[in-house]
Amino acid sequence: MSVLEVEHLKVAYRGGAVETVRDVSFGVAEGEALGVVGESGCGKSQTMLAVLGLLGHEGAEISGRVVFDGRDIGGLGPKGLREIRGSGIALVSQDALSALNPAMTVGAQMAEPLVRYDGHRRRSAADRCAELLDLVGIPGPRDRLRSYPHELSGGMRQRVLIAMAISREPRLLIADEPTTALDVTIQAQVLGLIDRLRRELRMALVLITHDLGVVAGVTDRIAVMYGGRIVETAPTTALFDAPGHPYTRALMASVPRMDHRVDRLPNIPGFPPHPADPPPGCAFQPRCGDARPACADSVPELLPLPGARPHHVRCPYPAPAAGAAHPAGASA
Repeated sequence: MSVLEVEHLKVAYRGGAVETVRDVSFGVAEGEALGVVGESGCGKSQTMLAVLGLLGHEGAEISGRVVFDGRDIGGLGPKGLREIRGSGIALVSQDALSALNPAMTVGAQMAEPLVRYDGHRRRSAADRCAELLDLVGIPGPRDRLRSYPHELSGGMRQRVLIAMAISREPRLLIADEPTTALDVTIQAQVLGLIDRLRRELRMALVLITHDLGVVAGVTDRIAVMYGGRIVETAPTTALFDAPGHPYTRALMASVPRMDHRVDRLPNIPGFPPHPADPPPGCAFQPRCGDARPACADSVPELLPLPGARPHHVRCPYPAPAAGAAHPAGASA
């Protein structure tokens, strides 16, 4: 059963002159984990903020269809969207120190939505908050409720954000770069925690990241975004076994591998296109080593690759590299 269905979503600014999301469609089933991967500026966060209805105050023009739990939420006003956020769809942002109020204790911030929306009294809210901190692995949870954000480590702050996000038992959790600025050990712990909670609570998960290695061992499917569009989507193992789009292969080559020693990691020359000035045809063709003159003629369609698994690529000349090595943490 699909928890979220997004159909032909577009996000534009300046009267439609600047498009940051271009005809994006995807779905997430109950208990499924979808990884959305791409460099900064490719439209990942804009897509999910549009789903949450958090772009209207920025002057964004949003079109398309967003269906959550069988209900079209695209036309809901602020009040209707507030009812869905938290209890239906929850967000874990990438910068916990900025997301948490430095002037409020952790307990006060966690209790606020429970008291306001779920009818908890102060004591029962405190009990629930301590239970949540214990669930995400924070030692001495009752003592931590009296702490301020600056008194916690980066990993603990991120766990607090996760605890707040799941406090109202959402059906869908959107995690936007949840391991940014964390060292690799804490990053692995946070990713493991999100994965465990997703399985235990049967939540759908959308994990946004620029790093294919982050989603390798956590997600069921991956959607690669570039230039505001999905350029490749496939089950995680299928994508790592046979990446079809040149951009996906370039991202994969940039992931450090345990079985290869290199003095310098490969990089993709150039930068993602500016939304106000996209290149003609395929958005990746100016940076693509396999580009042909025809790549600038028109935007390729997202078409299935031959094979049993659902694997779609937006490239007229896909070249799957069967048996590609998995980055560290990927499951074969």
